[in-house]
Amino acid sequence: MGGDRMFAAVYGMTVLGLQAHLIRVEVDVANGLPSFDIVGLPNVAVREARDRVRSAIRNSGYQFPLQRVTVNLAPADLRKEGSGLDLPIAIGILAATGQCLCPSLNQDVFSGELSLEGTLRPVPGVLTMSIALNKENNKLDFEGARISEGFCLIIPPDNLVEARLVNGLETHSTSTLRQIVQALEKKGDFEDDISSSQLPQSEVCNGSQVDWSDIHGQQHVKRALEIAAAGGHNAILVGPPGSGKTLLAKAYSGILPHLSEQESIEVTQLYSVCGLLNCNGSLVQHRPFRSPHHTATKAGIIGGGRDLRPGELSFANHGVLFLDELPEFAREVLECLRQPMEDRELTITRQSGSITYPAHVSVIASMNPCPCGFFGDQGRVCHCTPMQVQNYRGRISGPLMDRFDMHIEVPRLNYSELKNSIDNESSSVVRERVMAARQRQWVRLGSAKTNAELTAKETKEFGKLTPSGESLLQKIFDSQHLSARAHDRILRVARTIADLGGSSDILPEHLAEAIQYRALDKRLQI
Repeated sequence: MGGDRMFAAVYGMTVLGLQAHLIRVEVDVANGLPSFDIVGLPNVAVREARDRVRSAIRNSGYQFPLQRVTVNLAPADLRKEGSGLDLPIAIGILAATGQCLCPSLNQDVFSGELSLEGTLRPVPGVLTMSIALNKENNKLDFEGARISEGFCLIIPPDNLVEARLVNGLETHSTSTLRQIVQALEKKGDFEDDISSSQLPQSEVCNGSQVDWSDIHGQQHVKRALEIAAAGGHNAILVGPPGSGKTLLAKAYSGILPHLSEQESIEVTQLYSVCGLLNCNGSLVQHRPFRSPHHTATKAGIIGGGRDLRPGELSFANHGVLFLDELPEFAREVLECLRQPMEDRELTITRQSGSITYPAHVSVIASMNPCPCGFFGDQGRVCHCTPMQVQNYRGRISGPLMDRFDMHIEVPRLNYSELKNSIDNESSSVVRERVMAARQRQWVRLGSAKTNAELTAKETKEFGKLTPSGESLLQKIFDSQHLSARAHDRILRVARTIADLGGSSDILPEHLAEAIQYRALDKRLQI
């Protein structure tokens, strides 16, 4: 090993939640008994880099120092996760021992997992790293060292297309550790041309392939779901088995507006961090549709665990979370949904730290009206007692039910409705009306805000009623003993119905239609 230099520092990155952090990888090689220590709050995957890096260096034709090797990951009080620090640790060791002579190492940021033979494997979260590094390039200094040029990101070939979704960031890639060292020393070239030949394609990660026209009958349910899509409202479908609740929920995601560029980046970023982006690094173009089983745990729905991973609620961000058979979910799981359904974000706090995930989600749930499923069905006899029906619905607490803007009855179809396919609109036609209604909301509220996200002050301002409308709402409010939250949600739904009709004012007929979508507020009278 040539040279007297026994210290080197390079840059890597780690991802915690949806935030990427720049890590200074400091390598010190000193005389003493052979050892390899990594300090700076590394997790198990980072500590195991010792064995991967040692074998990768040897199998790439370099010598691993038979001395005391200490790697410090700064800042030392920040938790380090993932295998992406393999590459910067290996480059740091080669630079410290004089086997990689590159004067501009302080301007390169490395991320990649190393195999034992020295090839680079892709790592999750590269899009998040690229976004953070692009912001970092706008700063003049980092830890006291002035940066004359912007950082350059060097990653595995399989991550290059994903990294280049961020414009303005210089990115390079190559297949092996040896090729990276040669490229850094100007003895070879990066494989950018080979990797960049894979242009981003339109990615399809949509869980729904059901078109609106595939659903026969249920016109009033379709109307209700169109209102829910237009205003971003949460809805619960109540009906007997086989009435089409699941099919309607799957078709619902198809009438939602396409993702905006910013929303697409946010969804792709989350999927990238969790290693779920397996579509050649392209942006997610369709709204997510997540349908967890009712046996899912609290951590599976909300997120958490040892690494504070996101749950199904976050994976459905800017999309649909469908909770089929809602009363069958564990009560503690359902109660955890109350706060994020209201605030549109979720903060997971554990002893190891705190991470905030977005939750801009349309929650669609379905349930039977009773344990046997036939309460209120005129064609079938329900054998449940009133107590059984009450206990079944009691599995869903009042505060949670209040957070569903719309309660929609889905009756069983008769034969003629099932076979009638006349005038069935396609999802694209309905989506146009939904988009027109949302455009009116964006003009009124700004940004991409929907009526479902109105604050109490905004609800009072934009939900003004005519005298006859006020009289109607007061009568329903007193007779059904509604909560203040239910009152506001009725006004928000009425505002959406008015937007769909192109009306600037909430008319009595808009309010009357909104009130009928509170079926579960009528106790057992469904």
